[in-house]
Amino acid sequence: MSAPARAAVERLLGQDAAEVTGVPGGDICATHRVRLDDGTTVFVKALDDAPPGFFAAEARGLRWLRDAHGAPVPRVLGADEHALIEEWVAPGSPTPVAAERFGDVLARTHRAGAERFGVDPPAYIGTLPLPSGGAATWPEFFASQRIEPFARLARDRGALDAAQTATIEQLVQRLPTLAGPPEPPSRIHGDLWTGNLLWGADGAALLIDPAAQGGHRETDLAMLQLFGAPHLELVLAAYDRAWPLSEGWRDRVPLHQVHPLLVHAALFGRSYGAAAVRAAESALRAG
Repeated sequence: MSAPARAAVERLLGQDAAEVTGVPGGDICATHRVRLDDGTTVFVKALDDAPPGFFAAEARGLRWLRDAHGAPVPRVLGADEHALIEEWVAPGSPTPVAAERFGDVLARTHRAGAERFGVDPPAYIGTLPLPSGGAATWPEFFASQRIEPFARLARDRGALDAAQTATIEQLVQRLPTLAGPPEPPSRIHGDLWTGNLLWGADGAALLIDPAAQGGHRETDLAMLQLFGAPHLELVLAAYDRAWPLSEGWRDRVPLHQVHPLLVHAALFGRSYGAAAVRAAESALRAG
C-alpha cells in the first residue's frame, strides 16, 4: 500500500522515501506520512483512478484558502493526476482556546471573498463533480448548481423517491424567500464537516480536504453543525464576534445542510436522502 506514496514523492519532489507510515483520513484516498531522505516529513494522499483534475482541483483550493491569510491551511508541495503532497502537520487535540481562535480566523477567510458564486472546473466534492455554471445571486446559485443537480443524482441512484423529490423541489421554489439577507460571495471551504478540520499540536485548527468555492458563509458554519464539531458553540461565538452573522442565521442552518446531505445521499444511499428531506422540511417551516 505504500508504493503509491513512494512513487509520488519521487515523481513530484525528486526525493526518495526513507520511511512510509499509513495514517487515518483515507476514506477515498490512501494517506501516508512520509519521511524523506533529507529528514523532512510530508503528507501524501494518492488515488490511482482519481477523476480528471481531482488533485489539481484540491491543490488549487488549498492554495486559494491559504491566500486568504485567515484559517491556517497546510502548504501544498506538489500535485498531479495521481497524488497530492502537503507539508506534514503534527496532530493535536481540540481545546477551547483553539476553537475560539478558529472561529475568528475562519471569519477572516470568508471575508477574503470570491469573484463569483461557484468555482472554475474541474471541481469536486468527494469524488462527485461540482457544477460550475454562473449565477448572479446566491439563491439562484444554490438552487441551480447545488440543490437541483444533486437531488437529480440522488433520485437517479434510488436515494430519493417521488414524494421526497417533490419536497426538495418545493424548497427550490421558495429559496429566494428563505435565503436571508443578500450577501456577496464568501471564500468558503465548501465541505467543512468536522473530519475536514485538523487540530494541530501547535494549538491551531487547519482547513483540509476542501471543496473550495465562492459561496455563502453560513454554508461552512452549517456544515460544521451537521455532524458536530468540538467546542462548536465557542467556534460560532468567536465567528459572530469577528464578523456578525445576519439575523435568523440559526433558522437557516437546515437550508444550508440540504446540499451536503444530498451529496451523501448520492454517495451512500436512502438514509441520507431522508435526512436531506427532513432538513428541507425544517427550512420550509422556518421560512
